[in-house]
This record gives sequence, structure tokens and C-alpha cells, in this order.
Amino acid sequence: MSSEITRFEPSQASGSASEITRRRPGARPTRLPPAYDGVLGEYATALERAPLSAETRRTYRSRVRMFLSWLADHAATYSADPLADRQARDWAVRDYRMWLLRDGPAKRSRVYVNSALTALDDFHVRRGLGKADVAREDLPRNAPRALEERARIRWLRAVEAHLSPRGRCIALIPYYAGARISEVVRLDVDDIQMSARKGRLRLYGKGGKFREVDIHPKLRAELQLWLDERPNWPHAGDNGALFLNAKGGRLTTRAAGGIIAEIAQTAGLDDPTTAHVLRHTLATTLVRGKTDLVLVAEILGHARLETTRRYSLPSDKDKEDALKLITVDR
Repeated sequence: MSSEITRFEPSQASGSASEITRRRPGARPTRLPPAYDGVLGEYATALERAPLSAETRRTYRSRVRMFLSWLADHAATYSADPLADRQARDWAVRDYRMWLLRDGPAKRSRVYVNSALTALDDFHVRRGLGKADVAREDLPRNAPRALEERARIRWLRAVEAHLSPRGRCIALIPYYAGARISEVVRLDVDDIQMSARKGRLRLYGKGGKFREVDIHPKLRAELQLWLDERPNWPHAGDNGALFLNAKGGRLTTRAAGGIIAEIAQTAGLDDPTTAHVLRHTLATTLVRGKTDLVLVAEILGHARLETTRRYSLPSDKDKEDALKLITVDR
């Protein structure tokens, strides 16, 4: 089994520079007290009128819901209402940032914390309070986490052993095409163009912008198997979504993420493996294989080359390996 990722030629580049972290597959939305639930409802209504993508709206709602849940347990510690007073708001957001980073039950990454602060800025601006006076976290000068060679082989073997062609495709599209999980579930049947030997995949990013990438031969074979099976699924004839759920609706990001998590568990990988990690794996392979950065940016849909350059930075494993080379004369 080879873990080699071949190069792709995109025809159009677009999309966001980063993918937003998602809730753990199977998790349920946090419950809120009635007063805060009303606040979230007002915010959700305002978001629906905002010129944002559906994925951004969903993420902002999720981040704000989590903040309001935390605030429900901590609001009494502030002398004024953090949802109405600017100074109290700043203190609350600073405390929440530390709770995410250090004090909460699940320590969050600095990337996640910055994403949460962006959502809270949007929330407070729409409430008329303006952005909180809270600094962003400095991001680590490391390459994004990607699968190492042995982990890639274990991953591909687990995908190959997975019984469902639908699941195998969902697992391979981020790995071979660099798609975000939201782009995977957004695919329609018409976004797949395949001939006898070649294929093109049209991926839609934020704002409806799209890019096209060549379909890797191994992904092409799995897509053909799924397209052959798909007509047997409920509502396959009247739903254009490429990936259907058991009721014939479009598969959700949570469900697709759960499929990837299940395969990763079967592979016995040491660290959590998500579509985002698989996307990073493709990018790391291409950049370290000396593929032109502009081309990699087009494949991934990066708006800025600075985002793509991160993959040329040393990884945690690179630093660990470097330390092993250091010898001390005695």
C-alpha cells in the first residue's frame, strides 16, 4: 500500500484560507437558560440577514452558544451585565478566553480560541456594544498537523477495508483533493466529471466560489463505485446531493465527520484524525515535494499565500527529530 499523493492541476482558485473547527461528531448543542436562549435566537435572526455563508453562520451560532452557556454560570461574578456593559463584556470575554485555553474541561487550541473571539466580535457588534478589547492569541510557528508516513498507510488501509463506498469517498476526498468537510457534503452529482481515464472535481468554498481539481485515480475508482450504488438510496432521483443520508437527504458535516472519525478509530491512529488533518496531509505532501506554492494555494482554495506557506514550517515531529540529533560531549 502506498501513501503517495500525486499532484493535481486546478482550473480555478477561490475560497477561504482556513477551515473552521467543528463540534465533536455526536455532540449535542449546549442547553441555555431561557433568557440566554432568547439572546441567541435574536442573534441567529440577525445572522440570517447578514451576507455570510451558511457555514459561517452555523459556526458563529455554535461559538456564541458556547459562550452564553459559560456566561450563564459566571455572570454573577461581574458587577454589571456583560451583555449590556462594555467593561463587563471585556472582562467576561477575557475570562472566557482563559477558560478555553486553560481552565475548561477541554483545553482548546489557539486557532480555536481566535475563531471563537471572531464570532464573539460579530455577536457584540450586532448587539451594539462593538468589539471586545481582547487580544488574539499568537499562533504557533509550526506547520499544521498532518499524518506521518506510517499513519498515512494505516489510514489508507482502514479506508480500503471500510465496507461502504460512500464512506470511502468521504474519507478520501479530503486526503486526495484537499477538500474541507463542508465542501465534501456540499458536493452535488453534477460536480463530478469523469471520463474513462480522467476526472475533475468541482469544490464550492465560502461565498459560493469554486475551484476544480483533478481526481486522483484511487479516488476516481471509489467515486465510480459510489455513483453506481447511489441510485439505490432513497430520493436519489430527486436530490442532487452527491452524498445522501439514510432518509435521502443531504449528508451533514457532523455525519460526514463521524464517518471519518470511525475509520480513524479503526486505523488505530494515535491522534484525532479529521478531514482538516487529511487536508493538511495533502498540503504538506505537496509543499515538501517542492510543488509551487501558488499551485498548492489554488488546489486548497487559499485566498492568501501566507496561509499556504505555513506548510513549509517545521512540524512538531521535525523538532523532536532534530533534538534526537543533538549529542552532548562528556
